[in-house]
Amino acid sequence: MSDGERRLVAIMYTDMVGYTALGQRNESLSLALVKEQRKIIRPILTRHSGKEIKTMGDAFLVEFTNALDAVRCAYDIQRATREFNISLPMESRIHLRVGLHLGDVVESQGDISGDAVNVASRIESLAEDGGVCLTRQVYESTHSKFELPLVSIGMKSLKNVSEPMEVYKMEMPWKQPTPSTPSQVTTLPRDRIAVLPFVSMSPDLNDEYFADGLTEELIDRLCQIGELEVIARTSVMVYKKKEKKAAEIGRELMAGALIEGSVRKAGNRIRVTAQLVDANTEGHLWSSRYDKDLQDVFAIQSDIAEQVAEALRVRLLPSERKSIAKKSTESTEAYALYLKGRYYWHETTREDNDNALRYFEESTRFDPNYAFAYAGIADCYHNAGDMRWLPPQEAYPKSRIYAEKAIEIDPLLAEAHAALGAVFFHYDWKWLESEGEISRAIALRPSYADAHEMYSVLLMLLLRLDESYEHIKRAYELDPHAPDIGANLGAIMSQVGRVEEAIGHLKKMAQANPDNPFVGLALGLSYYRSGRNREAVDELRKAVELSHGDRLYLSRLAMILGRTGKTEEAGSILRNLEESAKSGFVSGVDTAIILESIGRRDDAFKYLEKACTERSPFLPNIRAIPEMRDLRKDPRWISIESRMGFPPTKPT
Repeated sequence: MSDGERRLVAIMYTDMVGYTALGQRNESLSLALVKEQRKIIRPILTRHSGKEIKTMGDAFLVEFTNALDAVRCAYDIQRATREFNISLPMESRIHLRVGLHLGDVVESQGDISGDAVNVASRIESLAEDGGVCLTRQVYESTHSKFELPLVSIGMKSLKNVSEPMEVYKMEMPWKQPTPSTPSQVTTLPRDRIAVLPFVSMSPDLNDEYFADGLTEELIDRLCQIGELEVIARTSVMVYKKKEKKAAEIGRELMAGALIEGSVRKAGNRIRVTAQLVDANTEGHLWSSRYDKDLQDVFAIQSDIAEQVAEALRVRLLPSERKSIAKKSTESTEAYALYLKGRYYWHETTREDNDNALRYFEESTRFDPNYAFAYAGIADCYHNAGDMRWLPPQEAYPKSRIYAEKAIEIDPLLAEAHAALGAVFFHYDWKWLESEGEISRAIALRPSYADAHEMYSVLLMLLLRLDESYEHIKRAYELDPHAPDIGANLGAIMSQVGRVEEAIGHLKKMAQANPDNPFVGLALGLSYYRSGRNREAVDELRKAVELSHGDRLYLSRLAMILGRTGKTEEAGSILRNLEESAKSGFVSGVDTAIILESIGRRDDAFKYLEKACTERSPFLPNIRAIPEMRDLRKDPRWISIESRMGFPPTKPT
């Protein structure tokens, strides 16, 4: 047959599940598994008259003269692979997916091309690990002649294929059938959307910040659309460099729509690809590619947001259309520096926070009217105050100055209103003003998980616990993988009397985040409130260890030790903290909590009075600690609450 002649053949496309990620972790193992895969597959191809067209790394492209040979060959490949895997450890196993299609191809210089090749490769990606997927064309040619069931999995939209196609899967004899009764099938809401981490395809590895930044910026744009519920950055970043199917991610996030894509930055040029996937069907709802100058990045983000809204049939209000089209700066240098700042800000160390601050400040030198950069500076100073890296008298006033500067430039910037609201309740003790700013942030950006969490903390300090619970629950819905939000949800559950429910929730959080001390802190305190003192102390000791002896965790451990009769050990921690205070910052509130727990209330109030004079951001937290209930009945505390601006209350 001469080059360029069209013919009807069955096409098989195979690849190894997770090969790219494995290659990044262990290149030598990935190459060894490819070699073993070829030893398994090639003899089977020969037995079934399959013609190997080419291999592409871990993938095979094979043609057959008839569909039945292709189906039987696919089954034998998966059976042989399973037998190969049985005696091997998980890391040494081969995981294959196979796709089959019957259609026309054109041969040229030993290779083949055409829609049939494209369809086979797209069908393969729908198969499960160890599975085979095939099109209706293959099914109609083979189902009455092949021994195993071929079951429809519905109409699927395939990339670069104009019409949806019905896809079938081969039911393997070693797999238990999956129940699919209507009562067990849950349709994920498509107005709940997750922007998965964009993959960096840039030649310079140092440009990874740009892909992460584009992900976050697109989340921000979609958050402007009131009819969409957008999953927060923390939860989507869990999936960075993880190979999971859209349906699995959708179920984990309860999101019916996913955006995935890639970005390549080379000098001042960028290439962005993006696609919208229905997590219920794994079908593609929309896709596009953009080749632009860096200065067009805002137009790309706006277009993606608008196209997604159109594909999901979401109505855009004029104000929302204006918001997502807004260009935050004309300076590409300022924008790139801002993205670098956000990249570091999301990390957890003081060095990262300092790096973020430096990039945000440099960004404002390129554009003195860049509101986002000023909001970033405000966040850095606020973080420094929260983490006790700077004295509160230095950190919070600076945070306020830069938040107000950002609002002056852009009154509709939700992040700046949230930052200002945080300063109002952490340092200025302006409770009504704080509630107004945080409420404004949520109104501007309804899917703003951090603002809902912040509002929840404020409401807890105001002793409006039912409202506090509703907002932390909302934050958790929007950011289900964020350990701090999950820990706060558990803490507030125990505050409102749902202690056993809190323990169950926090144990799950601890399993998912075994290295997070804040989750352990919330779990330990919940154990104590349920009367499980030994488990409480054990959990709090682990939290102290995970935090590397952070003073917050030490003080809460000492509090429980003191209240369970271990006053000698509690006193030892107290003395260590008092010694540390001579050379570094130790919150007097933490010291007072320990003193109260070992029966030294008069000494505790010396520290609390000092904390009030210094406007310690941690002093209002006394209102949210059930173990301090008796202290709060003391007239001296009632006086402190009055000076902090709280309305009179009757502690229970």
